[in-house]
Amino acid sequence: MSYVGISPDEERRMLEAIGVSSFEDLLRDLPADERITHPLAVTGPLSEIEVRRRFGAWADSNDVAHAASFLGGGVYDHYIPAAVNAIGMRPEFATAYTPYQPEVAQGTLTAIFEFQSMIVELTGCAVANASLYDGCTAVCEAALLARTHTGRRAIVVAGAVHPHIVEVLRTYLEADVRVVEERNGTCPPDALAAALGPDVAGVVYQHPNFFGLLENPQAIHERAHQAGALAIASCDPIALALLEPPGRGSDGTAADIVVGEALCFGNTPSLGGPALGYFACSDALLRRMPGRIAAETVDKQGRRGYVLTLQTREQHIRREKATSNICTNQGLLALRATVYLGLMGREGLIEVANLCVQKTHHAARLASAVPGYRLVHGGAFFREFVLECPVDAAAVVTAGRADGILPGVDLGRFRPEWKRHLLVAVTEQRSAEEIERWVSVLRRAGGGK
Repeated sequence: MSYVGISPDEERRMLEAIGVSSFEDLLRDLPADERITHPLAVTGPLSEIEVRRRFGAWADSNDVAHAASFLGGGVYDHYIPAAVNAIGMRPEFATAYTPYQPEVAQGTLTAIFEFQSMIVELTGCAVANASLYDGCTAVCEAALLARTHTGRRAIVVAGAVHPHIVEVLRTYLEADVRVVEERNGTCPPDALAAALGPDVAGVVYQHPNFFGLLENPQAIHERAHQAGALAIASCDPIALALLEPPGRGSDGTAADIVVGEALCFGNTPSLGGPALGYFACSDALLRRMPGRIAAETVDKQGRRGYVLTLQTREQHIRREKATSNICTNQGLLALRATVYLGLMGREGLIEVANLCVQKTHHAARLASAVPGYRLVHGGAFFREFVLECPVDAAAVVTAGRADGILPGVDLGRFRPEWKRHLLVAVTEQRSAEEIERWVSVLRRAGGGK
């Protein structure tokens, strides 16, 4: 439905209701030199048809929106089935706030319960919550939980964890973050063991890591537990369709907490957000979990129903012992993720993950054959890899955009020594023709033809 503005009479009545005589009275506290008193230099007025046409032309001029994306580093261009939008944008879901009243919110609570169940199945953990704001702050919440549970302060970051996650961890924990630098792209177990001590509350690692490489989760879990710390895995959920769930295993070999970014499940990249964090953990940590959980119960007639349980809004009396109050979370995005997973099913999600592996390795083979380019790491990788370029990666990015290709992430933005490193992601969306065009960009940018 198109927007229809208020009439002058409606505006007058609204102003009278709040006790002012004009709209300008609402702005009187703003400094006079900060206010614009003359009409803006825009054409108009325009009809609705003309406005739609103009905005459409502006959208068409956005080359990024129509480019073939090989960007990764946490946000990926996955296919979204049309049914996700058809269901997720229904008004009873899109306009729902938060299900405090279970008697009128069974639909929303059911969807949250299903989301939690699917995350538990993917991660191998005992329990999952009703989502967090994003994968980055989910890692921070896991670190805070580890500190509360163990009574220790330090958090060890093992290997190639996304630099943004490390920055946010330091914002949350200040000097209590220790980074074990990667070696050949992954976490060196001996260096991790040397960094652990009696003050370490948790070990954070990423799997697949920032470079797209697979870590050795079991070795990390064992070393963390031997030091009395919790093992915290930040995992790509699509990769978990193929990888062994990190939360599954006997004592000492399983992660205590598994978190990550679930934007890839039925939600658009949208210039980086909004995002969707997931959080799962073992039974022993259930009551320290941040946010809230939807649980199954029965009513007076014995009929199955769903309610919010272990809510944190009511825990203010516990002060420092309370968990983080994350109430509204990302309910609509979690719903879309639930719809996506329901549509794809187990086999569909495995197919998506397999296509990512196959297409990424195909692109890596083609790129390695281009003179001047080579793969930086030799380990197994899932959906992205680091490519060393004969020129600065920024030049490759510029060349690609001119041809309607977003060729990857320039890692020089993170560290100067990585200025010739390009992080390349290939999802199931990329066609053979688009991969060939990407390779052509590499040739031209590198001085070939």
